Parts: sequence; structure tokens; C-alpha cells
Amino acid sequence: MAPADWLPFLTVLADRADEIALRGFRKKGLRVEDKPDRSPVTDADRAIEETVRTVTRQRHPELGLLGEEQGASAGSAAARLIVDPIDATRNFVRGIPVFATLLAIEDGDEVVAGVVSAPALRTRWHAARGAGAFREGARLAVSGVRALERALLFHGNLGPAEGAPPRGIFELIRGVERTRGFGDFYQHMLVAEGAGEIAIDPVMQPWDIAAVQVVVEEAGGRATTLSGERSIYGGSLVTSNGPLHQAILDTLTSTESP
Repeated sequence: MAPADWLPFLTVLADRADEIALRGFRKKGLRVEDKPDRSPVTDADRAIEETVRTVTRQRHPELGLLGEEQGASAGSAAARLIVDPIDATRNFVRGIPVFATLLAIEDGDEVVAGVVSAPALRTRWHAARGAGAFREGARLAVSGVRALERALLFHGNLGPAEGAPPRGIFELIRGVERTRGFGDFYQHMLVAEGAGEIAIDPVMQPWDIAAVQVVVEEAGGRATTLSGERSIYGGSLVTSNGPLHQAILDTLTSTESP
């Protein structure tokens, strides 16, 4: 299939996921448990992933699948679906509307299509290789800012939990014009939209990165690990508008400690 041909299927999955997420959001009695890594998981996370797996088996049984809650399952095709049922589960649990389901198709070693659906924000982003990136019907493009001192930097948690910040983060903060602490998927979508130039996540899993990577890159930006590797398996994610990327990486891997 051509990359864009996957988008209707991913949209169906996103529609189902949104329904489940909104039923659980800000509702009393939501069951929350801590996983071994101390990250939370809810009934909604599990229900979304199970629904995604069920619909995938019905519509594309050839696909393999990698999900945050149930791990990997093999398929007969080279392609597989990658799903994060609720990215930013901590936000979801605390009633903060910045959370999303992330869905992507990986074909061989390339993510070829992705959907990021944030139902409480009533916003959805999608992209396919060679076909551009979009928020709803609006085509996305990263900003043209070419100087760090003019850049807006997004970041996640700066404390000791969820992985320590990169050692050069405060040097980078001092070198940019402004910062905002959105974290998770949303900061990377803002980079894709051109609303900011830099977003940093020091600890990431493939299901956190896959859909985000294709959206940012199709909007004209860059998405790499802290070491500059273009991979969803590198354990971290830095996105940018492109021209600033190497300077960002150089600063983040400087010798300064937070």
C-alpha cells in the first residue's frame, strides 16, 4: 500500500480510541495502577489498545502490532501498526486535556503514516510519507526561525522523575527566547505547526515516537535522538524546525550538568 492509503484505517482506529478515552476522562471511579516503571496505566489505556488490536485483526490481519500495554505480536506482512493508547496518561489521570492516542504504520524500517488524535482538545494531526502533514485540513509547516536566541523551546518534566533532563538543558534554556513546559506529544505537534522551534523528550519509547516522527518530518522538521540518530528505537526524541537542530544537539550534550 502507498503510505497515504493507510490513513483511512488509522482514522477509524483513532475514532474508536477517542470514544473510549472521552468516556473515561474526568470520570469518577477510573482505575489507575502503577506499572513496574512507575508510570500509570488506566482502564482506558487497556481498553483502547485492546480495541485497536481487535479492529486491526478484523481489517488487516496481516499486520504485526506493537503496543505500549501488550507488547509486540507478529504478522505475515512486513508492515506493522504501532500504538500508544494514551500518550500523557498522567495528564489524563489528573484531568488535564492534553493527551492523545498515537497510531503509526511502520513498513520495514520506516514509519510511513501516522495519526495523533487528542480528543479533549478536539484536534487531530496526520501525515503520510511524501504527502505532507496536516492538522485537520490545514497543511503544516515548521517555522523559519534560524537563530537560537529567537527560538521557542518546549520541554517536559525538569525534575528527577521520568528520566533526568539532558545535561545541557539549562544552557539551552538560557540561549533561547522563551520556554514552555508542555511535554509529551503536544510539544512536538507545536513544532510541526510552526508554533515553536524545539521540543525535547529525554526518555521515549517507539510507540511515543513513531507517529510524532512522521508528522514533524512531513512538516519539514527534524526528529532525532539526543545523539542525532534518526530512529524510533533510540530512547529519546528531539524535534526541531531543522536549521537549529545541530546547535540544539551540541548544546544538549555539552558537559554542563542540570
